[in-house]
Amino acid sequence: MVRFIKKIRNFQFKGILMILGCFILIAAVLFAERSGVQYQEKKRQISYIDKDKIITEKEAADSLKKTCLVLRDSSQEESEQAWIEFQRIFMDMRVGTDVIDVQKDTIPDLDAYETVVLLLSDLDPLKEKVLDICEWVEDGGSAMFALTLQKNTYVSLIEQKLGIISSGYENTEVDSIYFDKDFLIGGGQAYTIMDPYDSAWEVELAETARVYARVGDQSGTPVIWEEDYGKGRFVVDNFGLYEKAVRGFYAASYSLLTDAEIYPVINGSVFYLDDFPSPVPGGDGTYVRRDYNTNIADFYSNIWWPDMMSLAAEHGVRYTGVMIENYEDETDGKIKKQTDTQRFQYFGNMILHQGGELGYHGYNHQPLSLSNVDYGDVLPYKTWISMKAIQDAFGELIRFGKEMFPGTELSVYVPPSNVLSEEGRKMLAEKFPEIRTIASNYFPGEYAYVQEFETADDGIVEQPRIISGAIIDDYMQMAALSELNMHFVNSHFMHPDDLLDEDRGAALGWEKLRARLDEYMTWMNESAPSLRNLTGSELAGAVQRYGALTVDKEITDQEIRIHLGNFYDEAYLMVRINDGTPGQVTGGELTNVTGNLYLLHAQESEVVIERN
Repeated sequence: MVRFIKKIRNFQFKGILMILGCFILIAAVLFAERSGVQYQEKKRQISYIDKDKIITEKEAADSLKKTCLVLRDSSQEESEQAWIEFQRIFMDMRVGTDVIDVQKDTIPDLDAYETVVLLLSDLDPLKEKVLDICEWVEDGGSAMFALTLQKNTYVSLIEQKLGIISSGYENTEVDSIYFDKDFLIGGGQAYTIMDPYDSAWEVELAETARVYARVGDQSGTPVIWEEDYGKGRFVVDNFGLYEKAVRGFYAASYSLLTDAEIYPVINGSVFYLDDFPSPVPGGDGTYVRRDYNTNIADFYSNIWWPDMMSLAAEHGVRYTGVMIENYEDETDGKIKKQTDTQRFQYFGNMILHQGGELGYHGYNHQPLSLSNVDYGDVLPYKTWISMKAIQDAFGELIRFGKEMFPGTELSVYVPPSNVLSEEGRKMLAEKFPEIRTIASNYFPGEYAYVQEFETADDGIVEQPRIISGAIIDDYMQMAALSELNMHFVNSHFMHPDDLLDEDRGAALGWEKLRARLDEYMTWMNESAPSLRNLTGSELAGAVQRYGALTVDKEITDQEIRIHLGNFYDEAYLMVRINDGTPGQVTGGELTNVTGNLYLLHAQESEVVIERN
């Protein structure tokens, strides 16, 4: 043996041996991947909470102390539209509310509340009560006018108290909004508004007003500002948009009202790959052939997937791939097992190897719907002949996943085309306990299963996806910005066959689509460097913890004392400190996000932030 080692040491072509060894190692890795050698899942950052220990957000919200009085008007269309969104905003921020319809109810004593939010554009129904609210603010209260105000008698009476020194009777078009970089996560630039209209009241403000957002640029019409009045404070929203995609802007505005506002957030970013792994998708490969002179299968293996892996490595993304067993359209319950498994194991194991996760999308690409659902000409799908047929097909998908990837936990379900019937949803909860979370759609759409970030009564975690594809249009960009500031969350999905569909950008070519996806990931990382890169099940675990949390605060001149109810093991919260700066923290860690906004990582149920 000694003589052999000496021969190796004296061998003059040692460098060649090292190179040969590297090639052998690479060949072994490629052989393992191609041969279906299994990678064990890496340990999850966040685990599920047991179903019997879950406290839902609705249960948590029911226990909240009523600290905010909301005034709405059932006769005003804008008030009704805004209230739909504000109900959820208040629930998610854990703000306990009493709600008064000024057309029917008497306004209670304001001294019982910390804040008042007016969902009114026309203040005339309040009459002299408007002045009572101003007196209450002057004595130390905080009031927010959340809707674009109409200039009339009672608005004219109080506009100077709101920091307005001149105003007209006209509105200006809000085609984009510039947010101050110290106000919003992702601020410091303008964001385009799709379908703009004249929604902002034209006003000029006093120098004492602190403006956080304007139309177009830093010199445009103010659309979010605050004004001190006596011992209290007014906050005014003037952009006139009342939809789900701007909830985060209202949440940020509300956080200006008190000396310190604290609300729970999810803190997670997830990127889904739908229909992946799957058989080679059908579709028009015209643009793949045009740009790369190759077929669809080779394009995915040799170009698209290496690029996706490169993006993941550069931006710290850990993909969650959800598989389709086959693209057969049959819905009669007759099972055809997939036999061509090499592609599944190759791509699936690579996702697992990079720290990602696998979940379920479908036995085929037919949504779990019976004949009582009529897709008409909207969707090109069939319905299943019976619930047994649905159950058998889904059972086959579960079997296939476990066979392909033994030793891994597959718990995430993504409905095909985000379509899930009531019967299908009920079946998943009753028959397939493996499914712990469903990731569908945040925004309404025809036949879409629309979700909020919450744990349902049956214990399944709802975790909607917010944006999709490689073409991040203006609406999606605005929604992504809003959700960073509402829930501190990003959830994106794309399909491999986006590159085969002109409606999803195929004609632009993969190079441009890849660049746009890279641009979005870069924006996300630069805007929110504290955002955790998670997989689908990890985000579900984060939603469970976020949804259960309640927040009580006590503010003195020396400290902010926070008590967290329904605290499991850790929690994340946004803390905006409007008066003073934070000092030493016990029970958690505080990270500056932007301006006076901080991300609190609570490690105990009692957190104390010293005030400087």
